Amino acid sequence: MVIASQRPMQSASCDRPVVVKTVDLKKVYRTGFWLNQTRVPLRNCSLEIYQGETFGLLGQNGAGKTTLLKTLLGIVRPTSGRGMLLGKPLGDQSVKQQVGYLPENPYFYDYLTAWEFLQYAAHLFQIPSEVQRRRIPELLDLVGLAQSSARKKQLRQYSKGMLQRVGMAQALINDPQLVFLDEPMSGLDPLGRYQMREIILALKAQGKTIFFNSHVLSDVEKICDRVAILAHGELLCIGSLPELLGSADLYQVKVRGGNPDVLRRWIPDLDWQDGLWQGHLKGDPQDFLASLELMNAQLIGLNLARRSLEDFFVQQLRQRGIQTSE
Repeated sequence: MVIASQRPMQSASCDRPVVVKTVDLKKVYRTGFWLNQTRVPLRNCSLEIYQGETFGLLGQNGAGKTTLLKTLLGIVRPTSGRGMLLGKPLGDQSVKQQVGYLPENPYFYDYLTAWEFLQYAAHLFQIPSEVQRRRIPELLDLVGLAQSSARKKQLRQYSKGMLQRVGMAQALINDPQLVFLDEPMSGLDPLGRYQMREIILALKAQGKTIFFNSHVLSDVEKICDRVAILAHGELLCIGSLPELLGSADLYQVKVRGGNPDVLRRWIPDLDWQDGLWQGHLKGDPQDFLASLELMNAQLIGLNLARRSLEDFFVQQLRQRGIQTSE
């Protein structure tokens, strides 16, 4: 388990190249009429993201997620610390061609069609016309906007979900190695969230590295290889879901009757509660059920014991005395 006390530890070393790295990254803003007050949205942030990984940064609204993302992209300069993208220092202009970015609240020229908007984005990257003619249809198909009715509409006629998908296509127009998504599920209905998840999974299958911020934990749990929790600008923990939540094949069992000495072979932490034997199963569930029949014991409950990411997230905040409700 990769939980932080003072600073978060990283997961076990990976043999894939590191494409995003920060070391003690910090951002301080001066506020107030005389600029004599400070706000610190990012504190001593250190993390590594590996090539081909889908990495989810979790946190409440105002936790510092967007500040970290903008700092990585060079939109905001860090006050202290250092970092790198694709082997280059933060802010290096040569990296821009290999990076895609979908902001949380993107602005669209809403009198353009999706095709025209993607052409505009392609020209900013100086993508040749022959490449555009191939790339734009591929992207519209990827995001589910290839049908002629959607292609011919001006963006002002698009729904929130359709605009979000156009924004995703824009972020991919340069075929980037590394994609940053700031709250890509924000404001979407269940169908829109499903469509966005499918797009991210398609990018993952292509081997792209994806870094995205979110506070929609159920979506993160479905698609991320590793996650980090950010609160008040500090990273609380980093790791894969099995590292943070426990093994997916860990079962909580409840049994009535049986021989406790035999049960303990299967349930090392066997405990007597409310008239039942309870604990966590060690071994194959089918063999355990056969053993119960031999000792005339009755299985009362057999449930996966791994916590949800939401439960883990709330627990981490409460352990540090962070308010979890408005």
